[in-house]
Amino acid sequence: MTEPQLSVSLPTYAVEQQPDWSPVFDLARAADSTGVDRVVMSDHIVFGERLDEYGKPELGGQAGGTQPTGPDGPWLEPMVTLSVLAGMTSRVRLGTNILAAALRRPVVLAKAASTLDVLSGGRLDLGVGVGWQREEYEAAGLPFDGRGRLLDHTLDVLRTLWTEERADHHSDYLDFEAIHQMPKPLQPGGVPVWVSGTINPAVIRRLARFGSGWIPWGPDAEDAAAIARMKQAVADAGRDPAGLQVAGRLPVVRDAAGAVDLDLTMEGVPALVHAGVTDFRAYLKHPVGVSAIEDALAPVVSAFRAVAGRPSPVSETG
Repeated sequence: MTEPQLSVSLPTYAVEQQPDWSPVFDLARAADSTGVDRVVMSDHIVFGERLDEYGKPELGGQAGGTQPTGPDGPWLEPMVTLSVLAGMTSRVRLGTNILAAALRRPVVLAKAASTLDVLSGGRLDLGVGVGWQREEYEAAGLPFDGRGRLLDHTLDVLRTLWTEERADHHSDYLDFEAIHQMPKPLQPGGVPVWVSGTINPAVIRRLARFGSGWIPWGPDAEDAAAIARMKQAVADAGRDPAGLQVAGRLPVVRDAAGAVDLDLTMEGVPALVHAGVTDFRAYLKHPVGVSAIEDALAPVVSAFRAVAGRPSPVSETG
């Protein structure tokens, strides 16, 4: 079983225009230095004006959810942002949570991801999903109603280009033969793909075929028992689910003053590990400046590693 890891979400979107994005850089540097395992960021290319559709599960949204920025809130592009952060860090993994991968031309995304993986020393994780917003697909000239099939096509092309020296692909969307794309990702088998979604036939097929990990969505993200159902469904699809990683929220508990209560927060971790969560994603407010963020993060990392039975960052680095 993969040992439990701790990830931190990056503040790469905002309600209003930002004078600078140094808090993103500072948090990534602090995560790198304190022993956080992964930093992750989300993705939107454009926004339409029907933002209430975020709250519609039938479109891929979250029941009762609210889109956090409004149509004109700035939202950084993940592949570019993570490339910048790769040059500022040395060990923390860099992930998307999630990338609307089907909105990118597959051959270009394959090249960008390979390049980032090589230049970061093999630190990229690609979390992908279909998204919920019709306008993004329309602006890209793509069919919203076929977005699941488009995502499967994209992942098929990525895997082909990442693993085959002389690549061929034939589908309803794209045909090529004898294509050479270098460099390949540094990680064996290509960049790990984390599939986001609820437990449904399309997501299970996608996870069984392409997934290194699962990012639960909707009600399945709130139900730890869903992990066992997912693994059984993947097994029924013909794949051994033993090596699949699973993302889940770190169950943050705050005291009356709003500070994180580490003892109560970590009490919830063992049960989630037992249920199958391997990557705990923390959504935390952070102070300003690298040093202050390090001071805030370090106790969280140490407490998490203690309850997860992992060495502290100090003992790892000597």
